[in-house]
Amino acid sequence: MNEQKVTPKNIIQAMGLVFGDIGTSPIYTLTVIFLTVSVTTENVIGVLSLIFWSLLLIITTQYTWLAMSLSKRGEGGTIVLNEILRKLLKSTRSAMFFSFLTYLAVSLLIGECVVTPSISILSTIEGLRVINIYEHLPQLVIVVLTLLIILWLFNIQKRGTEQVSKIFGPIMVTWFSTLAIFGLISIYQTTDVLQAINPINGLMFLKHQGFASFFILSQVLLCITGAEALYADMGHLGRKPIVRAWYFVFFALVVNYMGQGAYLLRHPECTNVLFSMIKSIFPVFYIPFLFLCILAAITASQAMISGTFAIIYQAINTRILPMFKVDYTSEKINSQIYIGTANAFLLLFVILTILVFPSSSKLANAYGFALVTTFNITITLMATIFFLRKKYFHLLVTLCLGVIDFTYFLSALTKIPQGAYWALFIATIPFCLIMLYVNGQKAMFKAITLMDKEEFLTKYNEIYPVLTKLDGTALFFARGVDRVPPYIVQTLFVNNILYKDNIFVQINKANEPFGLHYDLTQVALGLRILKIEVGYMDVLKLEKVLKALDIDAKGIFYGVEEIETNNFFWHIFALIKKITPSFVSFYKLPYHKLHGVITQVKM
Repeated sequence: MNEQKVTPKNIIQAMGLVFGDIGTSPIYTLTVIFLTVSVTTENVIGVLSLIFWSLLLIITTQYTWLAMSLSKRGEGGTIVLNEILRKLLKSTRSAMFFSFLTYLAVSLLIGECVVTPSISILSTIEGLRVINIYEHLPQLVIVVLTLLIILWLFNIQKRGTEQVSKIFGPIMVTWFSTLAIFGLISIYQTTDVLQAINPINGLMFLKHQGFASFFILSQVLLCITGAEALYADMGHLGRKPIVRAWYFVFFALVVNYMGQGAYLLRHPECTNVLFSMIKSIFPVFYIPFLFLCILAAITASQAMISGTFAIIYQAINTRILPMFKVDYTSEKINSQIYIGTANAFLLLFVILTILVFPSSSKLANAYGFALVTTFNITITLMATIFFLRKKYFHLLVTLCLGVIDFTYFLSALTKIPQGAYWALFIATIPFCLIMLYVNGQKAMFKAITLMDKEEFLTKYNEIYPVLTKLDGTALFFARGVDRVPPYIVQTLFVNNILYKDNIFVQINKANEPFGLHYDLTQVALGLRILKIEVGYMDVLKLEKVLKALDIDAKGIFYGVEEIETNNFFWHIFALIKKITPSFVSFYKLPYHKLHGVITQVKM
């Protein structure tokens, strides 16, 4: 995707698509921090200083400047960083190490994605308690209401969210505007909080807190959740609209956090800072604000669900995850996809997460560790790229940020026994699946005996003139004629199924995220190769390519591996291969033309 022109429309779209997670952090961040920190002027200003500089250094500097300068045709994310790095690395071992880090980052992001809808919606519903008549609302009722919204949200995914997504941007613009307005009003009443802009206040706070500062830093992390979404969603809108939107979002968040701090200084007894502040300043507006808050939380959750689908789709196309069934829910927007397996996985673990951690304060302990680990992986990949490209100024800044990221990582370690183990447990599932699938694919291809080009063409040229041929065109999926897979050898030379026109279809995923190139060349009489190169984030509509080349296939052949093994892990790999769709199903080819040819593979 080329860099888009910045317009008010795509800036508003960026707010709805990208900033939902970080935008709902003010609902719970200060409330959670001051459950364990005493409310004094020094403490409030110190915490606000940490929040301000975290937003400035991690989000603004690390992501909107440095990370977004590293992209492929406007696409971002850890998988993109790994693709960039692979071109620069000369050592196979180094490439394997950074690929391992990428698999880990993808898995951790999926694990953290489960917690986002849980904490966003649950903390919002808890805002009902600020209303006098609901002050003693049982937690069970709050959990039930949260689960009902969650069930509705995941249920609408399969229907597509194209129409609904049009209102996400305006919702978040209204949300951020409201945060900024109420923050400014509160700051006006207590301007002392503006001292938080001085970083010395944050550092002195950490010094005075001693070892406890590590635990506090792990809670400050809540204000920068969603940082990876800035980078991973670049491809949908381009860098510039996201950066421009961030200017407004940054201002709204900083002002609101400052306003909450000011309110806390005036009312140190309050237990739900944001909601109490809104009710105190403008009581009549509180119910509409709570409704707006719910819409913002749903928007944040939807953005995270769509982002997870995009990450998994990216992983499928780069062959690190099996080919789960993908449905395209929009005729106009390629990024509007639905992956049923991922949706069911997320829904199951979101429900379990809410049941295991039935309050926002408990959920906060489960939130952040996986994300900050991803920060450290991202900064490691970035630093390596800047070093190899000899961009030493960028490298120096990245290393300084790496120290901050690593400090946050150390602080987040305190969360593991308190709840972060849950996100790690969830992340373990996709990580094991990735490692099993990647290594299984390698082992399987090693076990398959391929026929060399010269031997294949010799046999083909011998049988083509003399064998009775079927009318029409046949397609065979292969990676070219240099090494021919056994199912084609079996079909042509053993079963003697030969068409007048035979085309080998070779589909390659480009290192670029977008783009489509294809070329049809003659290899021998009645034998052609169709080479297709498609971006790893693009949706390949193969039938459109065939139609453009005036190819109307009567039969489409593909290989089905029947795996024989005594290895326990390869048994699981074989099961995964059986229950997930074949790649021909992934490309939505007509079923009545498909012919799967079984090849036995011993692993």
